[in-house]
Amino acid sequence: LDVYEAAGVGGRLATVTVNKQQYESRGASIHALSLHMQDFVKILGLKHRREVAGKSAIFSGEHFVLEETDWYLLNLFRLWWHYGISFLRLQMWVEEVMEKFMRIYKYQAHGYAFSSLEELLRSLGGEAFVNMTQRSVAESLLEVGVTQRFVDDVIAAVLRSSYGQSVLVPAFAGAMSLAGAQGSTWAVEGGNKLVCSGLLKLTKANVISARVTGISLHSSEGRALYQVHYESAEGQGSAFYDLVVVTTPLHPSRSNFTFENFDPPIADFPAAFQPSVTSVVHGYLNSSYFGFPDPKLFPFTSILTTDTPELFFHAMDNICPVNISAAFRRKQPQEAAVWRVLSRRPLDKPQLKTLFRSYYSVQVTEWQTYPRYDAARALPPIVLHENLFSLGGVEWLASSMEMVAVAAKNVALLAYNRWHQDLEKIDQKDLMHKVKTEL
Repeated sequence: LDVYEAAGVGGRLATVTVNKQQYESRGASIHALSLHMQDFVKILGLKHRREVAGKSAIFSGEHFVLEETDWYLLNLFRLWWHYGISFLRLQMWVEEVMEKFMRIYKYQAHGYAFSSLEELLRSLGGEAFVNMTQRSVAESLLEVGVTQRFVDDVIAAVLRSSYGQSVLVPAFAGAMSLAGAQGSTWAVEGGNKLVCSGLLKLTKANVISARVTGISLHSSEGRALYQVHYESAEGQGSAFYDLVVVTTPLHPSRSNFTFENFDPPIADFPAAFQPSVTSVVHGYLNSSYFGFPDPKLFPFTSILTTDTPELFFHAMDNICPVNISAAFRRKQPQEAAVWRVLSRRPLDKPQLKTLFRSYYSVQVTEWQTYPRYDAARALPPIVLHENLFSLGGVEWLASSMEMVAVAAKNVALLAYNRWHQDLEKIDQKDLMHKVKTEL
């Protein structure tokens, strides 16, 4: 098994160092129902990071529209007082989607795979799931009785924090994001990227530090053979493979390599990616900007924002290091702390001075992180050729560590079943009935 990686292993699961401590710069939390990620952690002997409590609030640019307290019942009362039963309707909608989505784990445990994202969605929730990629989360929620005010205040804040986008993202991507915001989350002690490096070591994969420049089609004894061309520090090279999985999205701005000798030709997927900037700032929060002249009284460790044109950031969090000792305590609000600020563009000095009274350091990472969900309506293919597969297209359904793990398992099963001509395990209808029968 050869893996080509031009940059560091882990991609977006990167860390930055502040005062000799490592902090997650992106891909910071994992949902409790992420069963593949849970399995990986167990297999690799990793541990869940110790939780450090903190409260969240949603900021409009002028004031907080919703504030979390230490009391669960008071939080429920505030939600009801401001938004009626919208939060209950949201919870029921998300739970229905997640209950159907969880079927994928049973299907994969029985070796079933899908040759397209549409077939995968149909197996989980029928045409209703496919339609969720064609209509916005706002439209879907308004249809089930969630109020416009709740969408504008709460749903918008969650989606800005997770995808850096508006309530116009497709309903399926929105549901996955909202599930992460509602449920309990966790992270890996030492950094989430340890899952990636650990799995590569476990599988004895040969990691080649090189950038792939092209894939050309050949044949051997009537079977397709793929030549992977690459550039490394040593120069140009190539290697032949029976089976290839392309993990980067099929988009010129991301893949930047060519397919040769394929008939019909393999086309780029017409789409766009959302620019996203992570700024890890070590400094003193300017609590006055948020309406708290005395920094000692500022109670929040996570600030989400509404979709207000004047706001130059999407969200900010007082983050903890990837290794948390038993004696660790979160910094007091008047002390210098490490904050992760998410924005669409790099923060200039006046913007940094707006958020922080003063700061010691700023580390900026710019990503083409997530698909721009309103820029395409079709879904990318999984099968590019006989034994050539694409993995990155799953991000057009929803983007998370677990979604990529689900897609990777699907591609592995699909490649295995196609290689062994076990077509009964591919794109089967009425799988819930079949799985129950097999049990």
